[in-house]
Amino acid sequence: MQKSPMTVRGAELLKAELERLKNVERPKIAQAISDARELGDLKENAEYHAAREQQSFNEGRVMELEGKLGSAEIIDVTKLNAGGKVVFGTTVNLVNVDTEEKVNYRIVGEDEADIKQNMVSITSPIARALIGKYKDDEVVVKAPGGEIIYEVLAVTYI
Repeated sequence: MQKSPMTVRGAELLKAELERLKNVERPKIAQAISDARELGDLKENAEYHAAREQQSFNEGRVMELEGKLGSAEIIDVTKLNAGGKVVFGTTVNLVNVDTEEKVNYRIVGEDEADIKQNMVSITSPIARALIGKYKDDEVVVKAPGGEIIYEVLAVTYI
């Protein structure tokens, strides 16, 4: 089984969601199914069918999270000795050489990626271009809209 990298924070978030689904949502759904059964004929009971659908969704997500956590390689970037190099889990401060626009990205696992929070997947073009670079290096990112040149301003291990 192939391991997929995940930050400590990402693993904690998935574990918390899994715990909530198992210990809060699962009993709530079971109670909704029980209550709907008491209403009578299950063939035409919309509440029963909705609760069963919700149960199916919940159990599917539980299985998905257990699989992701089971195949996760949890990496604590604060314990790495990367010597200033951009690696998985680091936060990188960049400046676009052409526009002088500054941006920060944190390189995370695929399940944690959220561009709205400036968290990019390790498999994204920008992360692949940044891995192995150092402060003051120039990086050419092959984006869908063309090449973008960034300068690495800082690398942070949080």
